[in-house]
Amino acid sequence: MTFVQTIFSTFKEIVQTAFISLAIFFFVYIFLLQPHRVKGDSMLPNFHDGELLLTEKVTYRLYKPRRGDVIVFRAPQRNVDFIKRIVGLPGNTVRIEDGTVFIDDERLAEPYETQKTQGSATVVLGQDEYFVLGDNRGSSSDSRSFGPIKRNAIKGKVSLVYWPIPQSAVSGGIRTVSGVDYGIPDTFYDR
Repeated sequence: MTFVQTIFSTFKEIVQTAFISLAIFFFVYIFLLQPHRVKGDSMLPNFHDGELLLTEKVTYRLYKPRRGDVIVFRAPQRNVDFIKRIVGLPGNTVRIEDGTVFIDDERLAEPYETQKTQGSATVVLGQDEYFVLGDNRGSSSDSRSFGPIKRNAIKGKVSLVYWPIPQSAVSGGIRTVSGVDYGIPDTFYDR
């Protein structure tokens, strides 16, 4: 093998490796996982401004979103992703009254809530709609302001906070994210 052939062979292997790596990256990014950054205080105290999350996209291809899931979705009428918690499912009636959230006339116990839910509203969700709220209700733009979100706006379920790694006063550190069991059935058939 000549020197030129060796250089060409090495260059060809580098290009092939780069191409395969990019293909794997885009497959994972488009179909499996996507990173997101928390912006603002709407999910305090559970998610802090600047934390980096992994949003997994597989679960909602196989299962329906559940009450208590923390999701990332495309905000209605904006070109930005939001992170919020699902409280109302398709077919539910969500009522906000005197600082409390009710689902189908059952009080929603919210262990992550930092303050009373402001405003009053009653929303009957359609078959493809979800009602989402931020954990920090006083600093959250959510379904109270822009209405329910459609199923196709949901990008995925937050599964992991991966940055910053150490726990501190302004971050919970690296951790997995799970939903909340409200004790209210997700569907009529769960009763």
